[in-house]
Amino acid sequence: MEEKIILPQENTQLSFEEDENLLVDVHDVSIRFRMPTERIDNIKEYAIKFIKHQIKYEDFWAVKHVSLQVRRGESYALIGRNGAGKSTLLRMIAGILEPTEGYIQTRGNMVPLLKLGAGFDMDATGKENVFLNGAMLGFSRKEMMKKYDSIVEFSELQKFMNVPLKNYSQGMLSRLGFSIAVDVHPDVLLVDEILGVGDVPFQKKCSKKIHELKDEGATFIVVSHSMNAVRDLCNKAIWLKEGSEVMRGTADDVVAAYLKECNTL
Repeated sequence: MEEKIILPQENTQLSFEEDENLLVDVHDVSIRFRMPTERIDNIKEYAIKFIKHQIKYEDFWAVKHVSLQVRRGESYALIGRNGAGKSTLLRMIAGILEPTEGYIQTRGNMVPLLKLGAGFDMDATGKENVFLNGAMLGFSRKEMMKKYDSIVEFSELQKFMNVPLKNYSQGMLSRLGFSIAVDVHPDVLLVDEILGVGDVPFQKKCSKKIHELKDEGATFIVVSHSMNAVRDLCNKAIWLKEGSEVMRGTADDVVAAYLKECNTL
């Protein structure tokens, strides 16, 4: 089973190696972004100030000292208000961002359902992008050939697979992205606010598919502002606020505490 380690530190792999059911190990992770302290209106001004070392920055810690372990078959939700660090943490787990401090270890086939359509080649056709995305997820062309018909059938885009994606609507892109992601039967599915894909009939179809994957033992880490979706899909949750953990526990308990605070604002 393929292992991927992001910024490993010394003497940190023992528990991960011993527990084969541990698929995601986030250890004391923080990430810092450097932001200019003044507004720069154009590229020319930015280039001049950059060359003269006149750009001043301030540090912004989007995630601060968060730890998380997710085992096979668990479904974890990351909840909190906008800017809490939920999506940033999910992108670190996906390997899109690297933590400034701490480390992340993952095991198995991990599929990010973040911004649907991310990673697509807009000049290529739908069919070409199925194989492109499959390759990005580690599947050979031969393996994707076996999956192709079911992906197209689920997406309901049979008439458009030879059309370049630049001519797709956002809804069509979302359909194709979702259909590819769920057909590869991932060990870990990373879901960021995409549970409302397409029109109502297709949303029901997606919800049914997500629950089928859950029943099959797939592992989920979900970011969502829909507390009903969190309660429905997840058994555990972490509440983040300004990048730090406020509470963790069962999804019902954490959601209840979070909604209680929201109702007092």
